[in-house]
Amino acid sequence: MLDQIYRQLVVDHAKNRRNHKRLDGPEVKHIHYKNPTCGDVMTLFILVTDQRIEDISFVGEGCSISMASASIMTELLKGTELDEVLKLREGMERMIRHGEVPFDCDLGDALALEGVHKLRARHNCALMGWQALDRVLDLNKD
Repeated sequence: MLDQIYRQLVVDHAKNRRNHKRLDGPEVKHIHYKNPTCGDVMTLFILVTDQRIEDISFVGEGCSISMASASIMTELLKGTELDEVLKLREGMERMIRHGEVPFDCDLGDALALEGVHKLRARHNCALMGWQALDRVLDLNKD
């Protein structure tokens, strides 16, 4: 039953994307990002004030997993302090890549994507928005 609820949540976010809009303004950062393993694309917009994500949104097209994940991510991160954002980012990466549900942070509705761990080819779909976030906030440690 829980799997069915999670599936419905992912489908709902994919069809009814939250924060699926452009943000404008001189303080808004944005980045265009393409999934390195498929044709999914998005532009992530973010407004950070006093080390807190004041607003975040995206526009783009892609599979249901990438669009649902981006929608869930924007809901989760809006109003969040940057140090907590980093914990959430790391928790999401562990959950998708290694199947570890984090206990040091609350991923909220993003837990609905836990099953993607079993679909290795879809890892970058679930992480696409988070990878764009790395780059727009310059969190990428490459």
